[in-house]
Amino acid sequence: MKLPLSRRALTAGAVAVATLMTGGAVAGAAPATAPAPASAAAAAPDIPIANVKAHLARFQSIAQANGGNRAHGRPGYQASLDYVKAKLDAAGFTTTVQRFTASGRTGYNLIADWPGGDANQVVMAGSHLDSVSSGPGINDNGSGSAAVLETALAVARSGHQPAKHLRFAWWGAEELGLVGSRHYVSSLGSTGRAKISGYLNFDMIGSPNPGYFVYDDDPVIEKTFKDYFAGLGIATEIETEGDGRSDHAPFKNAGVPVGGLFSGADYRKTSAQAAKWGGTVGQPFDRCYHSSCDTTANIDDTALDRNSDAIAYAMWELSR
Repeated sequence: MKLPLSRRALTAGAVAVATLMTGGAVAGAAPATAPAPASAAAAAPDIPIANVKAHLARFQSIAQANGGNRAHGRPGYQASLDYVKAKLDAAGFTTTVQRFTASGRTGYNLIADWPGGDANQVVMAGSHLDSVSSGPGINDNGSGSAAVLETALAVARSGHQPAKHLRFAWWGAEELGLVGSRHYVSSLGSTGRAKISGYLNFDMIGSPNPGYFVYDDDPVIEKTFKDYFAGLGIATEIETEGDGRSDHAPFKNAGVPVGGLFSGADYRKTSAQAAKWGGTVGQPFDRCYHSSCDTTANIDDTALDRNSDAIAYAMWELSR
């Protein structure tokens, strides 16, 4: 996740289209469809936290073998993308690698489509796969990337065939200014963009001093997440660190209904938040934000587990 614009200058190189994607959403897109009653929630599987953590361990080992990071244009990013793609290909997804250029380096998005469902109604989940150059980026954003991957693999394991079409994405060069997701959205024609009924973004969902934040964009998507956490007895707050600072922004600006989850970055937890969620008052949600210590030791398993299950719940409910 990027810092707010006032706190960090964004740099984005020229974007060159190498592969145009089909499917996707924009101005005039229909609002997300209301979820089915809570009684249907059992259709969504439990996402095994051990599997999510295994993906994080792999991202960590990739970073260690490639200069300590998984940043845009570096070998660690390419290896991360290859790992995710291989998992999806083996599970039966149709995968596409989309190239672009940023800061003089080639970058890549990975798009995975699950066969079936109404191609005119696409429910999409995404996360950025790149880290900053100063660390392996396990919470930011291995956590979102691993949870989205494992949700996709759960779709395949269950043979899930919803009414709507499911698409998953891993973005490159988010840390340089949302470059990959901007490229993807701009590469879609208005007809393709209008097919996306909802884009769900997951950027940092395993912070070690976690909060439970929900994006307040599309009301149906927001309610879906709030209902899930209410069922666990967990109070949520609206994500306020800076709307548009992650990969949902290009979709939102194009008129696509968006939503997502966030467990907190370098802002400090208040006493009221600690009373609701536990954790340490006055300490950052993630003390290793954009640092070399953002390793597998920088993850709260409970937050990662709950948020991973929430992703599956939302994807199942919103794709009915």
